[in-house]
Amino acid sequence: MITNGQIEAYLIDTGVPFEEVKEGFWLIHNENDDVDNIVVVHTAPVITFRVKLMDAPTEKRLELFEHLLKLNATSMVAGAYGLEDSAVVLVDSLQSENLDYNEFQASVDAITFAVREHYQELRTFAPLPKSEEN
Repeated sequence: MITNGQIEAYLIDTGVPFEEVKEGFWLIHNENDDVDNIVVVHTAPVITFRVKLMDAPTEKRLELFEHLLKLNATSMVAGAYGLEDSAVVLVDSLQSENLDYNEFQASVDAITFAVREHYQELRTFAPLPKSEEN
């Protein structure tokens, strides 16, 4: 079984800034790829990667959800878009029992790639905050 120490070593090997929030819970700050706050949680036997993209809009919700389902079916290498409370999130999970660095890195890369590729498109479903309207 992989340990939290091994996961932290994988995080160090990725070369991206991160912080350990608590035992088995890390936050990746990868601002170079315009993706910040990827949450990594290890609850044996599963490691979960999660990033919040935006709050789900009150208008155009059905259109957004349909679009997310289409992206899940056609564009996702790993993980899936979902809804957590009122937030649109991207989540991937792996078995931690035999996890190796390549699998770990592939999951981080897939999430980063998906956010870079889809975020601007998904933001069109949400209204601009009042401070950005002018």
